[in-house]
Amino acid sequence: MPTGARLPVLPLPHPLILLPTARLTIPISRTLADSLLAILDDSEAGQPVLAAIPVPVPTEPNTNDIANINVLLEAPTTANTPPTHGVSARVVRLVRPRTLTSPGSPRQPYLLSLHGLTRIRLVQALDLDSATFDSLPQHTVTYPSTDTTPSRETIDAFKDAALRLLDRLAKDSVQTQRKNDWLKVASMIEDLSDQRAAWMSDVLVAAVTGQYADKLEFLATADVEDRLRLATELFIKQLSISEVSKKIASAVDESLSRQQKEYFLRQQLAAIQRELHSLHNTSGGQPGSPGGAGFGTGSSISELDDDEQADADDLADLRKKIEAFGAGSEERKVGVREWRRLKRIPQGSVENGVIRTYLEWLTSIPWPSISTPPTTARDALKDPGFLARARAQLDADHYGLDQIKRRLIEYLAVVRLHAMADEASSVQSHFPPNPASAEPQQHLIKASPEWFDSDRAVVSLSTESAVSRPSLTPVEPPKAPLPKRKAGVKGPILLFVGPPGTGKTSLGQSIAKALDRPFQRISLGGVRDEAEIRGHRRTYVASGPGMIVQALRKAGRKDPIILLDEIDKVGHSNFHGDPSAALLEVLDPEQNHSFNDHYINVPVDLSQVLFICTSNTLETISAPLLDRCEVVELSGYTYDEKLHIARRFLLPKQIQANGLSESQLTLRDDALLHIATIYTREAGVRSLERAIGAVVRFKAVEWAEHFDAVANVGKDHKEWHGVVEEHELEKILGVPRWDSEEREREEKRGVVYGLVVTGMGEGGILPVESTAVPGAGRLKLTGSLGDVIKESGEIALSWVKTHAFDLGITAGRGIDPLKVPDSIDIHLHLPAGAQKKDGPSAGIAMTCALVSLLSGATTPKDIAMTGEITLRGRVTPVGGIRMKVLGAHRAQIRKVILPWANRKDVEHDVAPEIRREMQFCFVRTIDEALEAAFGQGTLGWRRETVLLESRL
Repeated sequence: MPTGARLPVLPLPHPLILLPTARLTIPISRTLADSLLAILDDSEAGQPVLAAIPVPVPTEPNTNDIANINVLLEAPTTANTPPTHGVSARVVRLVRPRTLTSPGSPRQPYLLSLHGLTRIRLVQALDLDSATFDSLPQHTVTYPSTDTTPSRETIDAFKDAALRLLDRLAKDSVQTQRKNDWLKVASMIEDLSDQRAAWMSDVLVAAVTGQYADKLEFLATADVEDRLRLATELFIKQLSISEVSKKIASAVDESLSRQQKEYFLRQQLAAIQRELHSLHNTSGGQPGSPGGAGFGTGSSISELDDDEQADADDLADLRKKIEAFGAGSEERKVGVREWRRLKRIPQGSVENGVIRTYLEWLTSIPWPSISTPPTTARDALKDPGFLARARAQLDADHYGLDQIKRRLIEYLAVVRLHAMADEASSVQSHFPPNPASAEPQQHLIKASPEWFDSDRAVVSLSTESAVSRPSLTPVEPPKAPLPKRKAGVKGPILLFVGPPGTGKTSLGQSIAKALDRPFQRISLGGVRDEAEIRGHRRTYVASGPGMIVQALRKAGRKDPIILLDEIDKVGHSNFHGDPSAALLEVLDPEQNHSFNDHYINVPVDLSQVLFICTSNTLETISAPLLDRCEVVELSGYTYDEKLHIARRFLLPKQIQANGLSESQLTLRDDALLHIATIYTREAGVRSLERAIGAVVRFKAVEWAEHFDAVANVGKDHKEWHGVVEEHELEKILGVPRWDSEEREREEKRGVVYGLVVTGMGEGGILPVESTAVPGAGRLKLTGSLGDVIKESGEIALSWVKTHAFDLGITAGRGIDPLKVPDSIDIHLHLPAGAQKKDGPSAGIAMTCALVSLLSGATTPKDIAMTGEITLRGRVTPVGGIRMKVLGAHRAQIRKVILPWANRKDVEHDVAPEIRREMQFCFVRTIDEALEAAFGQGTLGWRRETVLLESRL
């Protein structure tokens, strides 16, 4: 630091401090003003320069003075530090007092205005005595160096912190002019040069920082780099303080305004109710009066108007429900504790409503301690004809689905056996065996079952029975409740997997009807928050229980049928939690007997709930969740099943929905088959129902017009035809949707048809196209293919190259058919490029397509195939056989080539009528697949006989 001239020193008492570029106006005494006037008179420039040195707080403050203690706590580091740092300041103005005062009153002080110029430091520390504050002693000062330039990182951090702070100050400013000033300063910072960064830091710290210790530390920092870093820290600190202060102030204002508004409205409501009540009481019997019979609704007061009585009744109901809980149960303990809190809290407070809502939810859940299975459901399970009625119910609601119905009947049989075992164990628990009198007691139970009181477990004997059988004694009630075997059936959790429209949801409804239980459906599609399953914590605003507890409340019983629909579309792990992981406790039979909902916060027993899940695919379901479910596949319906479904369910439903009767409209079987094959090719029956509805609506319009024409006598009208023929469908439904695809399917070189399963679980056919183009012997694969299916294409080409001579494609072994006689590239394409395709099931189709392209042989258009191959030519099994076969049947494929290992899938899953209409070729090797695809003898196989010469 270079040494400067001697400057008069002006001490600034706490908490005054002056920074460079800032201005400060302070009051000074008459003695100090006279000294300053003498300096002004001697100064040639007219505005002398002083050294403004801030003086720290006193070292020993008065402990009785709270203000001094607060000052000391605010700046503890400056209490014992000698004042050496300051700023050179120019005297801008010295104002003399002009007002007249009385002789006894003190004179007003002088006002001195200073403008900070640059930082200085006293060579010798300032002595803090009384003479120093009344005079301007001369001291030698030094000036810091200003040649250094801060680094780019420091300047960028400074600008970023300053801009964020100015934005916050502009948002919090109430006055428009103040806001515009902050925005102007922000625009200046954006265009600030590196040399002016230190100057701007002095301006901003002086303007926005209010802490004395922070300003004093900033003033004492001479290095430019350190000064910018310190300014950045101060801006971040001030930004945090501003945000917290604004948030606290807004929260306090909102709370006060809400409480005042609520109090005001409640007072008005109470006054209005009192006036209405007095009005009804005084004028209730006068005719023509507002409360009499001649005006309004009469003299009777509606129960909706007596809010106080209704509120009291609701509280009484809550109390009765809490008292009905089992003694010592967890729900009773929580209910009693919350009830006591509710009575202590005023009725108008927000907390009162929160607790009351919680108690309403708590008492509406069917707890085991207060609810028992209805007698009708228990009697239905004990009825010998239960399974027969359940089978009839499933057959009445669904046609086909024999495998699914058999599995459901198995489950219902297990439920019935468990219910009978529970009934027998409960009877034995009430009548413990007595070796001394086992036989007489057994006879007594059989003879007089009405003597048994199930509630008290006591057998009462009449006087005659006691005399005739003196050895019989009443069974005493047990001292403690006997342990009961856990009721209900532990799993399995049935998971129906299949395409849309195949009857997954309606199967759950049929099970509920067979068991005579309430049915609740929970849609999980799009659920991304774990709290939607487990509920929200009570600490959150508008919190509530999850979907499971809500379903239990709607059902009103502890053993309903709950259908978890679209479980494959539930969200996975995110910042809201993992909903699929929350379902693990719900579906696990070993855990759901004590399911914990975050809102209820009392273990809820879900062991007696029958959960049924539905899904379109298994790929998006997490492995732990899938492990807890038993998968039941619904692949789709055949055309014969669709005709029966349409005839029994869909057509009567649409006829009734559109205002017709079954006698007025008839849809022939050929027309229904035409709709199912040409207009609605799908796995389910939803599109079929929509198409049938369109036909019924068209005929409904014709019937309405015919009815109106008949009503107008003398008007010509057309004859009414209630039978829909096949040739009328194009006029009603338009151009067939699938007709173009049938025409495009043809026998062509290099084209074969494979079997696929779409993303929704529907089966279908997909052409595999190949062509040869001039090139360098490479294989090009297109059609939005995945890595696995690309590998199948590479394997197929390698096998064809290896056996090109055997297939008659090349003239000798070891010759590449893609380079001899001409060098070509093979382009293999799978249409519908917008759909992602992957999976190990296209090896046979790709091999046949390449053989057809290189040999010139073609495959018939009614042949489709599926299966994977290996480099050795083995055909490996694939999945989705039932869906693929049904898709081929819908596409009118007559011959299907399948791996030999999938033979059992066809025999087990495919319906007999489908097997009778289609030809299945099961192959073990690719040679057999080629013979089945192209026909016997079509390919010119070269089977060379190897001759071995023996030399003895």
